[in-house]
Amino acid sequence: MLLVFLLRQIIRIGRLTLIDANGRTHVIEGARPGFTAAIRLHDKALHRKMAMNPRLATGEAYMDGTLTIEEGTLLDFLNLMMENIEQTPRSGLRYFTHGLDYWFRIFQQYNPIGRARTNVEHHYDLSGVLYDLFLDVDRQYSCAYFADPSDSLERAQANKKRHLAAKLLLSPGQKVLDIGSGWGGLALYLAQEASVDVTGLTLSTEQMKLATTRAQKAGIADRARFHLQDYRLEKNRYDRIVSVGMFEHVGVLHYQEYFDKVAELLTDDGVAVIHSIGRRDGPSATNPWIRKYIFPGGYIPALSEVMAPIERAGLWVTDVEVLRLHYAETLRHWRERFMANWDRVRAIYDERFCRMWEFYLAGSEASFRVQDMMVFQLQLSKRIDAVPLTRDYIGAWEAAHPVDPAIDDSDAETADPRYPQVRAEK
Repeated sequence: MLLVFLLRQIIRIGRLTLIDANGRTHVIEGARPGFTAAIRLHDKALHRKMAMNPRLATGEAYMDGTLTIEEGTLLDFLNLMMENIEQTPRSGLRYFTHGLDYWFRIFQQYNPIGRARTNVEHHYDLSGVLYDLFLDVDRQYSCAYFADPSDSLERAQANKKRHLAAKLLLSPGQKVLDIGSGWGGLALYLAQEASVDVTGLTLSTEQMKLATTRAQKAGIADRARFHLQDYRLEKNRYDRIVSVGMFEHVGVLHYQEYFDKVAELLTDDGVAVIHSIGRRDGPSATNPWIRKYIFPGGYIPALSEVMAPIERAGLWVTDVEVLRLHYAETLRHWRERFMANWDRVRAIYDERFCRMWEFYLAGSEASFRVQDMMVFQLQLSKRIDAVPLTRDYIGAWEAAHPVDPAIDDSDAETADPRYPQVRAEK
């Protein structure tokens, strides 16, 4: 069988047991110990589909229940496969299929204003209860910052907001633009902690509504406002610009447009901080399953693809920080919370949706833990002297704005019944 033949070429680490749709068992063991998993295929068509288009067919089979896990967990299986694929040279069929994806990505990532909004609605206008069931209480849907491995998800997300604020070099009264403001958590933090005036832009109706409501309840709607608007339509100028988890939705064709707009909106002594998922191994293409089911129009950039448009926009890169395993840990927390709330998610959607979301969270975690995904934070300015000569100011600002110790109580079951599994994590 072609599928088994290909798996024997790939697996060099760990052991995979495959029970095919005919009931035959194939044990494929690498020369080195590693992850162990067993899967069963329930549809003979998968023998061909998974051999010819494994990145799409595997996820679809798990969603449909025609691929089940017989030993270990889905995460074990994905860790096993991704770790081995990472060690496999890009040659032959793998090189050909990746090459096709790479050259067709210009069509996949064409994101004019109307299409960009449709893509955002596909993911971010899902039920708010879904996000409540696996995110932290502030609904931070991006990589957290684990200053200590023992940090709770709530503390790590608070660390992230503080870290970004420190890099923005904020002063009271400054005008700040938050591109891709989500449910408003970062904007509210900046307005409250640094006494700045924040404008948040989002393409998600649900995010805009909740962020606006949060600002009103906090009594700061006069200096934290949110608009349903594409960043390309913004006309005002800002002392500071921040963008977290939005650049992944821009698309390669629009990078120059994005950074030209950042330069246009920044004041002459302004500073911008861009936080994005990135890839270590250079330009590539979006996983077809992720593109189809989770993030249509999305793409994770390599730093090499980002620097040239920044240079052409006339911006200084004043600081670069690469976060490696922070997102793997963030996703671990999200996955564990989601799994603990499986029945509640199923009541909103259905079993297939739950399996799709589990595959998304587990696959993402594996890609950050055993493959080449990371997160980068870029600090940009228009002037060479817009930021201090050393990075000491970052630690100084963080020391002056400590995270409230009570935040660790906010993830306890008694404090928020949405997270019954957190107590067991402590």
